[in-house]
Amino acid sequence: MTTKPARAAQSHHDRTWIDGPLLGFDTETTGVNPFKDRIVSAALVGRGRRGTEQRTWLIDPGVEIPEEAAAIHGISTAHARERGMDPATALAQISAELVAAFRHGVPVVAFNASFDLTIIERELERHGLVTIGERLGSPLAPVLDPLVLDRGLDRHRLGKRKLVDLCGHYGVQERGELHTADVDVAATLDVLAEQTRRHPGLADRSLPELQRWQTEQHRSWAEDVNADRADKGLPGAITLEWPLCTVPETMTA
Repeated sequence: MTTKPARAAQSHHDRTWIDGPLLGFDTETTGVNPFKDRIVSAALVGRGRRGTEQRTWLIDPGVEIPEEAAAIHGISTAHARERGMDPATALAQISAELVAAFRHGVPVVAFNASFDLTIIERELERHGLVTIGERLGSPLAPVLDPLVLDRGLDRHRLGKRKLVDLCGHYGVQERGELHTADVDVAATLDVLAEQTRRHPGLADRSLPELQRWQTEQHRSWAEDVNADRADKGLPGAITLEWPLCTVPETMTA
């Protein structure tokens, strides 16, 4: 699939990071715990001035895919076993693409990035592979997370903030069924583009500045959520870490 860049008519001096290259990333999994669950499909979508390139993976996770998870992403245990790749091979390929992006300063764009980045790091560990963080020797950056950006830009807006909700809020038309990794990535990149259109100051900020701002915004939001959960006597806590969670007892969203 190839598309024309969104801002091809701009002069070189007018270009910002939103013009690319960007690397969108998403996973579909066996569940919602990034420390215990497994990846069953993944997509990477590169978008920039030369167009769009996409890679997808179907993975045999080596465990049963719960029916409730299969009902969301449509991948059954039987299908994954019959057609899925060996997880170690797939994980090595996916992580190599992510490492290359980070090393070249290409923003990795993911909706609820702390989940996807945490689960792939834990999967790499599980299969005896070097993690992305270990290969980089530094924190994972730059990362752009439209969910964290949205919370920071409009903290007190009522309503849910799932990807489908942000698509509706920002007027993004999904090109297929959400909860398919490649469709989710395309929608996430489109939401990010619309966020920069509505909030031009975003694209004017440097990527390191945005990384710091997102980290601060996530921490502030998580502290408020955890205080509310504690007041209500609810168990568990949202991690204050972003974009990578290292504490198994906390939740990524």
